[in-house]
Order: sequence, then C-alpha cells, then structure tokens
Amino acid sequence: MHLILAALALATAPNHQLAMSAHHLCSGVFVVGRDLARSPEVVIDHDIKRFDFFQWGDDFEYAVDMDKKTARVWVASGPSWTAQYNDDQGCTILPQGANDVFFEPMKLLSKLPDAEKQAWPTGDAGAYALAPEIDDALDWAMAQKTQYTRALVVVHKGKIIGERYAEGFSKNTPQISWSQGKSITSALIGILVHQGELSVDDRAPVSEWHGEGDPRRAIQVKHLLRMSSGLDFKNYGIDNPNSWTKENEHFRIYHDAINVFEHAVDQPLEIPPDSQFRYRNSDPLTLGRIIRQIVEARGDSYLAFPREALFDKIGARDYVLETDAYGNFIMTGYDYGSAMDWTRFGLLHLWDGVWEGERLLPEDWIDFITEPAPGDPSKGYGGLFWLNRGGALDRLPEDAYWASGFMGQRTTIIPSRDMVVVRLGPSPEGFSDYINEVIGRVLEAVP
Repeated sequence: MHLILAALALATAPNHQLAMSAHHLCSGVFVVGRDLARSPEVVIDHDIKRFDFFQWGDDFEYAVDMDKKTARVWVASGPSWTAQYNDDQGCTILPQGANDVFFEPMKLLSKLPDAEKQAWPTGDAGAYALAPEIDDALDWAMAQKTQYTRALVVVHKGKIIGERYAEGFSKNTPQISWSQGKSITSALIGILVHQGELSVDDRAPVSEWHGEGDPRRAIQVKHLLRMSSGLDFKNYGIDNPNSWTKENEHFRIYHDAINVFEHAVDQPLEIPPDSQFRYRNSDPLTLGRIIRQIVEARGDSYLAFPREALFDKIGARDYVLETDAYGNFIMTGYDYGSAMDWTRFGLLHLWDGVWEGERLLPEDWIDFITEPAPGDPSKGYGGLFWLNRGGALDRLPEDAYWASGFMGQRTTIIPSRDMVVVRLGPSPEGFSDYINEVIGRVLEAVP
C-alpha cells in the first residue's frame, strides 16, 4: 500500500512545473532583468505566480545564485530543477543529473554602433514623427489592467508615431516573445533560400526521413513552414490532464530538458503532408534543425548565424535566443526580443525583405508567407505567420499579418496602411478582442 501511495505521489508531483518555473525565474532575472536588476521575488510575483497555468505551488522553494547565474526550484522531499544562464544564449533547463550544458556558449559581439548615434531605421536617431492623434488609443490600451501590456509601438510610413511602456520596462528591454520566434525561423529560412542554400519546394533535408518506403520523404520545406507536415506530434495545450506530461509532445520542449531537434524529427507520419494545417512545434523545430545543418556544413557558426545574418543587418540589438542543453535554439517559445527588435523585424517584412537597400529575403518571400496554407480553410495561417485573410480581426484590413506568441506577444504588419504595431506583455486571456480594439482605434485615428 505504501508503495502504491508513493508511486501516486511521484506521478502527481509538480515535476515539469518546477522545471518551467526554474527557467522563467532564471530568464526573468538574467535576461529580462539584465539591465533592470529585477529581483527573484519580482519575477515570481509578476511573471509566474500571477498566472494560474504556470501552476506555481505554495510549497515551491527557490534559490537564485547570482555568481553562478543559476535558478533552482524544488519542493521538499521532491524533485528539483535548475536553469543556468549562458550569457547570449540565455537560460537553459539542465537535464536531471547534469551540472552544465553540453555545448560551448558563445558571446555574440555586435559590430553595430550605439543606437543613439546611428540613423534610423538601423539606429534610433531620427526615428520619431509623433502623432498626437493616436494618444487616446495608446492610453486606452495601457489602461486595460488585465492585459499587462508592457510595450506598445506604432510605426507609420517608416517612423515611430507613438509608443508606451509599463513602469520598469523600456524600448530595449528583452521580453519573452514565445511563438513570435517561429516567425524568426521563417525569416532565417528565407535568408537561406535567398542565399541559394535550399528552396521551399525541396524535400526536407532530414536524413532520418529518407529511408526507402518512409512516407516522411514526401514532406517539403514549404509544408514545414505552413505547419502542415502531417507528423504525429501531440499538442494537448495547457489545460488538459496531459498538459504537463511527456505525452504533450508540443509543450514538452519547454519543461523536460530534452534535445528538441531530435524530439521533433523522431516522429512518425500521421496524415498526408500538406493536407491539414495543425499547430505543432515539430515543424518549426525541424526547420531549426535544417538551419543548423546548413550553416554548420558550410563552416559557419550556428549560434552566431541569426545575429550575423539577420539581427545586425536590421539593428535588432536586444534579441536573446535560448537553447536546449545541446545548443539547439528553441525558437518556438524561448526567445526574447525588445520592442525595438520586433519593430525592426516588422519593418523588414513591411518593406518586402529589403533593409536600407540590401535584400535579405527573396523577392517573392512575403507573397509566400502571406499565402494561406492549403490545409487551413480559415485562411488564417501562412508561412509561420498568422494571417487576416479570413477576417479573424474585423477592425484590421484583410492584408494584415502577424508574428504571434503565447499570452499576447504580437508584431502586426499592415501593408495597405504602411504600418507596424508591436505589443509585448503577458495577457492571460481575451487577447484577440483586445488587440483588435487597440489596432482598430489606432487605424481610425491615423489619417
């Protein structure tokens, strides 16, 4: 009987919740707080405990080592998880029994001058053409206290016409951007396509899928970009009995300290490729593995590639892309960017992939990523970007599209209005109606 009760206690122990809490605590202190000196108590109260779905328990204990730059969370007579800060690779949950990551962290040295001394858009000098007519819309957005908006930026005709920041945050504070990172993966694939390294029509160069008779051989790069690979990759969301278990393959990458790339590609096919859009982390993670494979095969640094090929090109100085313990970027959620980073990322797409005269993305790339996935009858998803083709947001034009992350991280590009709107902050519920109203009010106010 005692053995049965012990087994039940172990099965119901908050194992994975502890791991994710250790990550959030580490990143909140050492990534978000690197310029703000955020205390562990502030991070727990404002970023974790406040939101029920992170399931911070009253019996959770924690310790942050400011010298070793680690955060540990545990329960008495139960499991313990540690996350470690690896400088420009952010925080990583260490596998049980490991005392360090299994790759060599890399300091990413930007060649960009101080933003205040460089002209907009790569720098900040001359960035503003403020439009007081949108003040009421921005003030309304910040006054909605259940939304916890921490940054809001509006760019029109290439200039910042309005911005707002919550107390303790600035335009350069890196904030967790969750699945907006999927759109970074899209852009990096676009860069490699532009460089001639692959085509969206290529079969996915995943060696494990190319065995004789393997149905995964039919998966193309474009299927992965459209989240239409057909891989059997369970997604139970965050409010299912299986949410915090290994069965939730989609969510497991955030709390189980696994090799996320191996986890993604080591899945069987469930339905034919390109037959159905299904929101699954397997597809962008597989693209991440393809990026690493191509970059390293040509002798370049995988860890430096996003900064050298994209971020430095557009003046995005604050991005932090976190990895698993094996050095694989988890750009499906553990990515941090500032309001200015995402503003510039949005402008790159608004400007058809050209930045100050240099083409970074292929000529037809924006057309491709804003074309609805054939397997999505709602016309709401393209190439790792969400679309308004089906009118999901009725206050926005049909050509609007956006990078979107959990809890309301949003970079919205509106070509017909020559506008980009960036919003960051942890909204627990009801975000779509909120952002629809915010951008709707801005659009009504702008001539």
